Amino acid sequence: MTVVGPFGLSVRDQALEADVQTGLAAVEAGLLDATKSDVPFITEAAQHLVRAGGKRFRPLLAMLSAQFGDADAPGVVPSAVVVELTHLATLYHDDVMDEADVRRGVDSANTRWGNSVAVLTGDFLFARASHILADLGPEAVRIQAEAFERLVTGQILETAGPRDGRDPVEHYLDVMRGKTGSLIAVACRFGAMMAGADESAVDILTQYGERLGVAFQLADDVLDIASDSHESGKTPGTDLREGIPTLPVLHLRAQAAADGKPEDLELLELLDGDLSDDARLAEALCRLRAHPALEQARRDTIRWTEEARATLAPLPECYAKAALEEVCDAVVHRAG
Repeated sequence: MTVVGPFGLSVRDQALEADVQTGLAAVEAGLLDATKSDVPFITEAAQHLVRAGGKRFRPLLAMLSAQFGDADAPGVVPSAVVVELTHLATLYHDDVMDEADVRRGVDSANTRWGNSVAVLTGDFLFARASHILADLGPEAVRIQAEAFERLVTGQILETAGPRDGRDPVEHYLDVMRGKTGSLIAVACRFGAMMAGADESAVDILTQYGERLGVAFQLADDVLDIASDSHESGKTPGTDLREGIPTLPVLHLRAQAAADGKPEDLELLELLDGDLSDDARLAEALCRLRAHPALEQARRDTIRWTEEARATLAPLPECYAKAALEEVCDAVVHRAG
């Protein structure tokens, strides 16, 4: 049993392990090649987050999904590179929107070079992803375009907030389907499609990816409150401090609106105040960790993860399917 990929995923078959490791190494080489430019400064900026590392969660899912066809088919690795380049590009743009200082343990691009360079570098990565896509055929271009539209729509919906009368939790889940679920779904879809898997398998893996993507983001929401920095890789309460709505806080707001408990209203007042003070942030985290809203968010994460796992049921039993199920276990573990 060998550990590969994010979260310490264990692969129990040597042949599958070799395929996954070879594929991920090829993706890494492809990322470095795709981020090279004749202009050294562009290369430095474009490779900034590539070299900072990351889970390579999406390429891993593409490699596992490709096991349901010919995993060595020539389009598998380039399609995984496309998805990861797209993901990286969104990180450059997200850091500008969120005014983030750090990404993956290094200065964010906007901190190091300014907002304009960060935005343009993200655009450069989108352009390189499109260049690779053009060689994968018009169907791949269409799929990527639809996913990117959903991703951007999710971001806009998050910025705009729920319309009057809309349940904020349902709105948030719609945002997560677009922002996170759409691209993870494409990673699974491309892996299977480029490997020549049959249409039913491609559809199953696409649905799995979207549900898993939502669960993955919800687990991050829980981690932002429940974990220490060693566990999560970022400072606890980062989202709280930046005023980013996350599922535990949305559940707290719903409970406060329904019950009007003084302690819930007091906690909301604390969350809506200035959390730049470390002591106030620590108090908010302590109280949220003890609040039922956090456990409710955990249950939601588990529900989405179990839905992802159930989607896989029609696929034939094999080591790749077992590995995809173990990814579900890893997401549940992240959520505690």
